[in-house]
Amino acid sequence: MNFQLTEEQKMWSDMVYNFCQTELKPLAAKTDEDGKLPLDVIKKMAPLGMLSLNVPEEDGGPGLDAVSAAIAIEEIGRACGSTALSVAAHNGLGMTPFIVYGAAKQKEKYLPLLTSGNYLGALALTEAGSGSDLVGAVRSTAVLDGDEWVINGSKAWITNPSLSPTIITLCQTEDEISSHSQSMIIVETDTPGLSIHPKEKKMGLKGSPTHMLTYDDVRVPKGNLLGRRGYGLHQTLATLDGGRISIGAMAVGLAQAALDESLIYANERETFGKAIGRHQAIQFMIADMATEIEAARLLLYQAAWLKEQGKPYTKEAAMAKLYASEVSERAAFKAIQIHGGYGYSSEFPVERIYRDQRLLAIGEGTSEILRIVIGRSALKG
Repeated sequence: MNFQLTEEQKMWSDMVYNFCQTELKPLAAKTDEDGKLPLDVIKKMAPLGMLSLNVPEEDGGPGLDAVSAAIAIEEIGRACGSTALSVAAHNGLGMTPFIVYGAAKQKEKYLPLLTSGNYLGALALTEAGSGSDLVGAVRSTAVLDGDEWVINGSKAWITNPSLSPTIITLCQTEDEISSHSQSMIIVETDTPGLSIHPKEKKMGLKGSPTHMLTYDDVRVPKGNLLGRRGYGLHQTLATLDGGRISIGAMAVGLAQAALDESLIYANERETFGKAIGRHQAIQFMIADMATEIEAARLLLYQAAWLKEQGKPYTKEAAMAKLYASEVSERAAFKAIQIHGGYGYSSEFPVERIYRDQRLLAIGEGTSEILRIVIGRSALKG
């Protein structure tokens, strides 16, 4: 087995790392404090291909492989959690359904907008009464009235809708609820009847905008159906598999940032006449962090590689996201312990990292749901 990145992947990794450390990391604290994404920096990502990670060359994208896409999200997360969440949601959720299921005219209309740097994509799945239960608890409906879909309902905890020209919306389109009763429908954000409510107040990732949405007789053309009618759930689950790689990558990035800051502090801070990094207790924490992060990264790259090869990767994506999200929490916890009282202060990045990583064991499949996915797969043999 070859665990080495290709020369192209190494060059890409270096380029993204240098961009993120130079452009994003110095603004991360302000992004968190102000609750606003650095949109000028995000716009600079467009010509570099960072806003079109999954877009193939035939659709006007850079044609990156899945490992390279994961590397990009990891490095963005390492620099700024808020930006990583919005860019990961844009690439993995807001763009992928267009790429995989979109008709030629839909791609021609929306992909140039979404890759321009002026917008970030959005996918609306979750509702106030539904999180993990996408089959039975989705209540938003879309009913055909002549040549238009009429959409009513609400969505909760949606990333990026205030920055997007479109919101791909999962709706019940059939009378009888089943695994084939839902469809994805494209809703442009200036459509009458669509309300994007004020940003949610969150524990972390404050720069990434999260909103509740309501649809009140929202009318969109019949041609705004994305993919096959009645296959919205299947399209959603496939999209979430790729999204879990992105969230896993973000988790690895945040964990690496926690380790980076801990190494700096451990080499600078002195107690009992020597740097704390020379104390065995600190070395043990550093060793655990470094080992777990590397293990999470390998799981992540394996899932991305399987995706790139066109092989099944549902279980591996679930494993990577589950492990990486829990590793990021342990790494952030240890980073604050290493920093002591200073780690609890917002003047040091580890306080922000600790808050930012907490969402990752919840979004795109909770740890509990992922354990069900992995367990069922293992039991099938």
